[in-house]
Amino acid sequence: MNVVFHNNFIKMAQKLSPKIKQKMAERIEVFTNDPLNGQLRNHALHTSYKGSYSIDITGDYRAIYQLVDDETALFTHIGTQSQSYR
Repeated sequence: MNVVFHNNFIKMAQKLSPKIKQKMAERIEVFTNDPLNGQLRNHALHTSYKGSYSIDITGDYRAIYQLVDDETALFTHIGTQSQSYR
């Protein structure tokens, strides 16, 4: 899977602690190789995020993405569950 990052995602990621940034890099690497890997808990979102998907970065942090096509995911948001879903 090809991964691209929205400017909003990049700005949000820059504010993360080094520990969370490291975990984010690891999880996105897993996603790139196997988007449906069980440790990501990849799932579709509903309500205002309908058409988007979420993967787990840590127990509380999530990354939200949209499929651009069959081979490309655009990551749009990252943050805690409460930050990401507002």
